[in-house]
Amino acid sequence: MAHSKDLLVLENFIGGKFVPCSSYIDSYNPSTGDVYCRVPDSGKEEVEAAVRAAQDAFPVWSSRSPLERSQILNKLADLIEHDLEAFATAESKDQGKTITFARTVDIPRAVYNFRFFASSILHHVTECTEMATMGCVHYTSRAPVGVAGLISPWNLPLYLLTWKIAPAIACGNTVVAKPSEMTSVTAWMMCKLLEKAGVPHGVVNVVFGTGAKAGEALVCHPDVPLISFTGSTLTAQRITEKSAPHCKKLSLELGGKNPAIIFNDADLSQCIPTTLKSSFANQGEICLCTSRIFVQRGIYSEFLKRFVAEAKKWKAGNPSDPTVSVGALISKEHLEKVRSYVKRAQAEGARVLCGEGVDSLDLPPGNKKGYFMLPTVIAEVKDESCCMQEEIFGPVTCVVAFDTEEEVIKRANSVKYGLAATVWSSNVGCVHRVARRLQSGLVWTNCWLIRDLNLPFGGMKASGIGREGAKDSYEFFTEVKTITIKH
Repeated sequence: MAHSKDLLVLENFIGGKFVPCSSYIDSYNPSTGDVYCRVPDSGKEEVEAAVRAAQDAFPVWSSRSPLERSQILNKLADLIEHDLEAFATAESKDQGKTITFARTVDIPRAVYNFRFFASSILHHVTECTEMATMGCVHYTSRAPVGVAGLISPWNLPLYLLTWKIAPAIACGNTVVAKPSEMTSVTAWMMCKLLEKAGVPHGVVNVVFGTGAKAGEALVCHPDVPLISFTGSTLTAQRITEKSAPHCKKLSLELGGKNPAIIFNDADLSQCIPTTLKSSFANQGEICLCTSRIFVQRGIYSEFLKRFVAEAKKWKAGNPSDPTVSVGALISKEHLEKVRSYVKRAQAEGARVLCGEGVDSLDLPPGNKKGYFMLPTVIAEVKDESCCMQEEIFGPVTCVVAFDTEEEVIKRANSVKYGLAATVWSSNVGCVHRVARRLQSGLVWTNCWLIRDLNLPFGGMKASGIGREGAKDSYEFFTEVKTITIKH
């Protein structure tokens, strides 16, 4: 671990070795506003070296049995779990999220991603059909694709990186991964455990840097047949354009403008605490967060009063303080962007009921320069307002009233996104009807963010292309071949 002025300096991980880079970029600690570490500013050259290392490792790794790969994934899961506290501390410091969230959500899920795919890889079956009249038998065979390019975002750094690495290597691919340059530390820490877990050199390569340089080089590389990306819709459009000449396989998990639909018969004692979480967990920096809350008129004023009262109890401050529920936002620029949405809503005549510009932020001395914002609730927003149409990706949610089921479905669907939705009602018929008609890849009813990793994950419309999950990831990270035998 090299230091410059006591800063952590990360290195790329290529072919089983840490390799220094010729230039670096600063990464900030969001809760203090200070530079926390230096991250390689990789480009074509580094990506080229990583792709070569991945290509060299592919023949041996892809010929290993699923069971051997499974054992290695389980070993890696054990090693991360053993260092859970160190990983959680690093994730909190690097991303700004609370230590509690990193400790209970991010790192356990990263561990589980490896365990889950270590298990699921053992249970896939291929199809077979018989054409007795033609004397033929047909069957399918699946093989790994090759070098997988994996690009993960800054909001759930290790959680979403491992959600890509685990299925990719479980299926026998080798990978070149590029985490976000703003949150690279836990990926670098994971690299230190790969050899001990028995991952052969070159199977997992991690190249740090910006999307514009390192990401672009990876997407444009002719020897990377597959890209899995989680991030913004704008970046995904660029990835689609750049990868089109190479006909790459793409899995794109993009933004959301997720509605919560709360009917008059909802159980508010469950609905309010869960909707607070779905709006403000991880500072609202989760693609699945609720940012449009539609409440049926019969309970609108009661919901609003109780929801705002509870939101005001959320404390923002030093992420390592266990009593804090809101950490820092990822960067100064992002904080300014989120604040600008609140200002625009006010300019349009909406009412800000708590949070930004209404309540004062009381921060410890060491965090005064951090990028903090209180949970913010906005009411009386028009559906066509940018706050109701665009992904804000911060601790901001809009609450509006509705009258009928028909009306709310139409309004919920009136955005370009379609990732997740929540429906609150004790009427089973209503729940099924609404869930079926929402343009959304995931619908949670009377709960939020309960995931079975066997089932498809992904969005409709501008929220992405493709699905990931046990069967879906297996299909994405392998090529299928149909073989016909005449006897």
